[in-house]
Amino acid sequence: MSPVRRCSRTACSQPAVFTLTYVYADSTAVLGPLATYAEPHCYDLCAEHAERLTAPRGWEVVRLPTDGASPSSDDLEALANAVREAARPARAGGEPVGDAVEVGRRGHLRILRSANPNRDR
Repeated sequence: MSPVRRCSRTACSQPAVFTLTYVYADSTAVLGPLATYAEPHCYDLCAEHAERLTAPRGWEVVRLPTDGASPSSDDLEALANAVREAARPARAGGEPVGDAVEVGRRGHLRILRSANPNRDR
């Protein structure tokens, strides 16, 4: 097997440099830089076929920038900070997290009742 991925177009032996993905729910074709891994529902295209790409009638083609630059360390640090922030539990003035008693369960859903005895029912 060749380490270089080839264009998905029939009879084209050029190396792939772009990946085409269809977003059926939005009627959109997204053309971006070559994906890291070959996906079964994506198409790898050479530069010539990517340039000549047209979408079905009523669809939009979104061409993502392919400047070839890798993310800077500032970008990666900002991404890591955003992930850490999203993972922190939110404490927004209401009941403290964990101040509830499970009183029922249906599948993956739970019924919780406040464990605070001073609350009105």
